[in-house]
Amino acid sequence: MALSNRLLLQPAEQRLAGLPLPCAVQLPGGQRIGAAKPRLQLVVRDMRALMHLAQGAIGRLAEDYVEGRLEIEGRLRDLMLAAPALLGTDPTREPAALVPRLLQRMQRAVWERTHHSRAKDAAQIQHHYDVSDAFYALWLDPRRVYSCAYFASPSMSLAQAQEAKLEHICNKLMLKPGERFIDIGAGWGGLLLWAAEHYGVDATGITLSRNQHAYVNRLIEQKGLQGRVRILLQDYRDVDESQPYDKVASVGMCEHVGRPNLPLYFAKIRRLLKPGGLVMNHGITAGGTDNPQLAGGMGDFIEKYIFPGGQLVHVSVMLDTMARGGLEPLDAECLRPHYAQTLWHWLDALEAREAEARRVLGDNAEKVLRAYRLYLAGSAMGFEQGWISLFQILGARPNGQVEMRPGVSTRLRATQSEYPFNRAYMYAQDRTEAMQDAPRARQQRDTETI
Repeated sequence: MALSNRLLLQPAEQRLAGLPLPCAVQLPGGQRIGAAKPRLQLVVRDMRALMHLAQGAIGRLAEDYVEGRLEIEGRLRDLMLAAPALLGTDPTREPAALVPRLLQRMQRAVWERTHHSRAKDAAQIQHHYDVSDAFYALWLDPRRVYSCAYFASPSMSLAQAQEAKLEHICNKLMLKPGERFIDIGAGWGGLLLWAAEHYGVDATGITLSRNQHAYVNRLIEQKGLQGRVRILLQDYRDVDESQPYDKVASVGMCEHVGRPNLPLYFAKIRRLLKPGGLVMNHGITAGGTDNPQLAGGMGDFIEKYIFPGGQLVHVSVMLDTMARGGLEPLDAECLRPHYAQTLWHWLDALEAREAEARRVLGDNAEKVLRAYRLYLAGSAMGFEQGWISLFQILGARPNGQVEMRPGVSTRLRATQSEYPFNRAYMYAQDRTEAMQDAPRARQQRDTETI
């Protein structure tokens, strides 16, 4: 064995010894290090993978697996139990040393300037969402809701939790029949169609994915919703502002906007909203206050294989930028553990239908499957560890009306929006009960004096 390889063995063995479950590594020549009876074994095909193991660079190890330089023998759940100890550091913190910190910030500034033109955003969205509709259909719920579910009861199925999430958002927005509603980044139309069918709104969705655009148009036609529901293949920056909307939703969209464009994004939402209207921004946020992406190569892995152009900010940055854009933050709810559970559901579904996924993906199946299995499992771990989070932020465009309108006695003075400044309407009844009796709840709310 070459000297350079021998020098990697000791730190690699030390990493293995510090893991919370028995793990082993098999080297290209057949030599094994680590536990004699491992629950998890890494088979090194290329010595670069051993170097990454010795460094604790788990994102680089993920890339080694996708590219075939490393094999994983064992359950991904066990790998994710070992990963935080393997990393050995907090991936949400910037480097302590001044030079690496400044270099990282310079790299981030260059990246931010070059990754969010209209053309690049469209290409990046299509790279991810247009992999294959049939592929996503294998492991998402029947409505293809590709965002954090809401497990009002831990025993809910994924499909039930996704419907609970759609209802939770519509309920928070206080949607009413006839209101103009827009879903920015509408995906496969789950929220768009739920709001139209269950709340009677006039609904518009926008997407940059050609596959999603075609799919939702087919659903609109099948459900006979033409004229009241539409999906536009359009950049959010180009949405017509001449007829403001009563309510705006943005689910899983702000992660794609990029930090430099967040002020533009929230300013655009403000212009799209009627005075007094409400917006729900549901998005992934960074767990750390300063890190532009996760360390240990994890952010680089997601950029390369999953979400090119994605960027997270801390919820404090999201709230600050929202407020500077003229929107009043009203309510923030953290759903971090809900996303971890959602991701484990997705991984279980994908692994259960792996043979079908291979047929759907064709020639590139092996690499895509390896990347997505690690992405789903690694993201679930990231949410469990608090390295990343998920917030629903409800906001309003204040209408400037401080005095009460004549005859209105059920609202506080100076609310300046529909929001009643208490959460009672959001949690008026058990969610499973609300799901069964949503029409009655809406009828009650719609007859309220506002």
